[in-house]
Amino acid sequence: MSAILQGKTLHLAGSVGDGWFDEETFNSVDILVATEAFAPEDELTVHLNSPGGIASEGAAIYAMLAARPGAVHVVIEGIAASAASLIAMAGKTVSMSPGSVMMIHDPSGFTSGNSEAHGKAIEALEVLASAYASVYARKSGKPPSACRAIMKAETWFTPEQAVKAGFADTVGQGLLSHTAAAFDYSKFKNAPPALVAMARANDWAAREASHQMKTQPAKDGPMPKDNQAHAAAAARIKAIMKADEAKGRTELAEHLAYETDMEPDAAIALMQHAPDGKHETAADDYHPRRNREARQMNASGLNGATGRDRAATSRLVDSMKQRHGAK
Repeated sequence: MSAILQGKTLHLAGSVGDGWFDEETFNSVDILVATEAFAPEDELTVHLNSPGGIASEGAAIYAMLAARPGAVHVVIEGIAASAASLIAMAGKTVSMSPGSVMMIHDPSGFTSGNSEAHGKAIEALEVLASAYASVYARKSGKPPSACRAIMKAETWFTPEQAVKAGFADTVGQGLLSHTAAAFDYSKFKNAPPALVAMARANDWAAREASHQMKTQPAKDGPMPKDNQAHAAAAARIKAIMKADEAKGRTELAEHLAYETDMEPDAAIALMQHAPDGKHETAADDYHPRRNREARQMNASGLNGATGRDRAATSRLVDSMKQRHGAK
């Protein structure tokens, strides 16, 4: 997990939702955990260094930050691309470190199925793109149509260009420049040559390929894309249904596995806090990686309070259920 609260500063680093490096990702649940003890009305500074990731997770994180009663100030360190650039728009003020970059483009995705399934995917992407455009428009003062044109062109901005376009407010004077988050930037069609060269020099593309090989079933020859999608879906369902937290919560587990796109970590976190029909499970018994790391940070004082009261736990569960449609 790369969502760490230090005082009144939230550090977000790595890919949004999922990525090629397990320790370099963050999602909306991570942020809920990290900021649970932080007063909503207090001002929050977010330091962001991310190549983007899952579009819907970016939208969820943006909504969480934008809805805070207290002002949010975003500082871009290194890069805020794709879904991460949307997260940046939650800032009442957006500062970019010298040498950092911002990238805005259309959301994309992968679809498995017949022509009807692909047609629905196109409709969903168009709706998501329109929602993104409205957020960029609200920040920049540009018409949504102008923002869609910027998105379709995959537009990269230096700090000065982002300020001129209205997507950032200032170039942070005295801010340290950070190396862009690890990612194979050759995947972007208009990525700056310096970023592509950096990815090659650090073998980020090779490490990404290695990660993909480790997480896909071994087969003779390449696996068809449809099979890859089905295998990934099956693995996700299995991870949720076979989790210890699903015992005694079968109805909720089936809903999360078959009727939502929630990632296993998030589903397990939700189930862990739900009644199991036998007894209440203490929040401190939760063992998956994300919450364990968050509690280690709490013990060190990085996340403020060192424990949760029941009211706080209830608010967390209700928030996750509402966002993901769980009853």
